[in-house]
Amino acid sequence: MKTNKIQFQAGMSLNQLLAQYGTEQQCEEVLENSRWPQGFRCPKCSSGEYYHYRRQGSVKIFQCRNCRAQTTLTEGTIFHSTKLPLTIWFQAMYVLSQTKNNVSILELKRLIGISYPAAWRMKRKLYAGHV
Repeated sequence: MKTNKIQFQAGMSLNQLLAQYGTEQQCEEVLENSRWPQGFRCPKCSSGEYYHYRRQGSVKIFQCRNCRAQTTLTEGTIFHSTKLPLTIWFQAMYVLSQTKNNVSILELKRLIGISYPAAWRMKRKLYAGHV
């Protein structure tokens, strides 16, 4: 019998997840490179010149040097306006994508250490569009 390539594809171990996405800085770098593969571009004027800063420990904010428009790293993504660290989001994506069976909200809550309502909202956002 021929083996199913989908079923036996290599997954990511928990150690690999923590090595690649274990810190907030690593998660931000991945998100930034995914959003702007050729570097940041202002959504209003398309300029590539910008400043970046943080407002009291919040997410990274980009400000265009030309038009002074501000954009956050998470704006326009499922992470927009979240109060949870990106590391928690990446852990949730890992748990939901690496299991063979569905993960309940209660189990997700326990595994990543967040409240039930937060786990419910997170799972709903991650599964949006997937029935």
